[in-house]
Amino acid sequence: MEHLFETFIPILIHIFEFMGIIILCIGGFRAFFVYLKELRSNEPYNIKYQFAASLATALEFKLAAEILKTVLIKSFDELLILASIFILRVLMTFVLEWEIKQEQKHEANHNL
Repeated sequence: MEHLFETFIPILIHIFEFMGIIILCIGGFRAFFVYLKELRSNEPYNIKYQFAASLATALEFKLAAEILKTVLIKSFDELLILASIFILRVLMTFVLEWEIKQEQKHEANHNL
């Protein structure tokens, strides 16, 4: 069973990390192109919300990879490093979610 974990878990970790990277890249390029379109057309469009949502989704995939990494931990030092990374990513996710909610409230108040 341990051999199975050591063989397939790293593959799953890389897949989840790759999916997070893909989501982040697509969100970044999309935000950039919408920004360029906004500059050309002078139509107000809030890219910040969409880009923050992409960042939060990408972080969720990265967190899934970190959770899978806990299965492969062999030393206490590895656990400390992984816990630090996990905590930082969770904090970043919470900050992004908070920022998205604040932006939605601001838009709702602005539209009244």
